[in-house]
Amino acid sequence: MSRHGDAGLRAGKAPSQRQLRVGEELRHALADILRRADFRDPDLQDLNVTVSEVRISPDLKNATAFIMPLGGGHPEQVKALNRVSAYLRSQVAKAMRLQHVPRLSFQIDVSFDYAQRIDQLLHRPDVQRDLDHEAGAEGAADAEGGEGEGAEPHDGP
Repeated sequence: MSRHGDAGLRAGKAPSQRQLRVGEELRHALADILRRADFRDPDLQDLNVTVSEVRISPDLKNATAFIMPLGGGHPEQVKALNRVSAYLRSQVAKAMRLQHVPRLSFQIDVSFDYAQRIDQLLHRPDVQRDLDHEAGAEGAADAEGGEGEGAEPHDGP
């Protein structure tokens, strides 16, 4: 990851098309390499992870792979992957045609936990009641002839 913040963002800007394209190719290459799992490291013997995203720096020199261990969290696997990142980089160099292969770092992907938390919040009884109340109010406005989202405007007398 770069010293100045998130590896995928340039001073608050979205990643470029090139960053997205290289990151996606890198994600596929890493997924194939990790699926083969021919590691000597005992912490990686039973490695079973999903590579959900790869963010790459604007200069394409650094890449952060976000992984999710299947079957529960194993923080030692992330540490082990960071230990063998030089080996993985050499394997990526064989799998991809890049002028410079980026340095790799690995992090646990917390977006799944975040999405689950949002889902739990939306299904709480008090939130559900508010959502049902708002849906009822919109339906009543439509029934009264008000211009809702799906209503057609009237030009006539």
